[in-house]
Amino acid sequence: MGSVGVIFRWLRPWWFPVIALGGFEWYARTVGKSSDALAPPTAAINAFLSAITDGSLFSATAFTLGAAAMGLLLAAVLGIASGIVLGLSKRTARMAFFSIEVFRPVPSVALIPLAMLIFGFGLRMEFSIVAFASFWPLMILTQAAVQQVEPRLLEVSHVLGLSPMQRAFKIILPAIVPRLFVAMRLGVSVALVVAVTVEVAANPNGMGYAMMIAQQSMDPGLMLAWLFWIGVVGYTINVAALSLERWVGRRMGVAA
Repeated sequence: MGSVGVIFRWLRPWWFPVIALGGFEWYARTVGKSSDALAPPTAAINAFLSAITDGSLFSATAFTLGAAAMGLLLAAVLGIASGIVLGLSKRTARMAFFSIEVFRPVPSVALIPLAMLIFGFGLRMEFSIVAFASFWPLMILTQAAVQQVEPRLLEVSHVLGLSPMQRAFKIILPAIVPRLFVAMRLGVSVALVVAVTVEVAANPNGMGYAMMIAQQSMDPGLMLAWLFWIGVVGYTINVAALSLERWVGRRMGVAA
């Protein structure tokens, strides 16, 4: 019974997805059989396997992840550095408050026309918009984390005569690592969402563009395959980020 119970617990989370997919398969093959917008999951699986075979799955995924990673890296460097400065200096935070509140609400997709004028189509246009969208949550969460650092740690840094750079790397960053990972996880999600959105809206590359081509070609099976794959990629990235966060936490003695 013990092994049966383990198997039962392992299968339990899959009940609802299996039932939902079975119901959708039945509906697409009966009631919605004549629809041009629906395709049964089995057709999506076949389209997914075809995309693997012809290599389009890997090339489009590599482009999207590359643009998202480059944009996130740029946003992380600028956002964390800015957040540390704003968190340590109340005067700087007050001076920058108006500019931040003006630019932060600007939707990232609204920058697509400007980015296209500057960079044209391609990687640079996409990762610049990803960087803009990811910068703000990283900066704001880093600023909030720095403001919650134990004041005595900052007093020690002053007593030791540490330079601003030494204070950032030896005092601030180690103290905010747990909260910094929360910011990075949010930044990863934003980066992937914005990258796919840019590809759907304007950039003729990547997973979002491949999904749009499938829709315009009236191939709902392939469109659903791409939609499923984008979800799988996002889930995998989130799991990897959680695992990295726990590993770093254990190394620093923050988590068990």
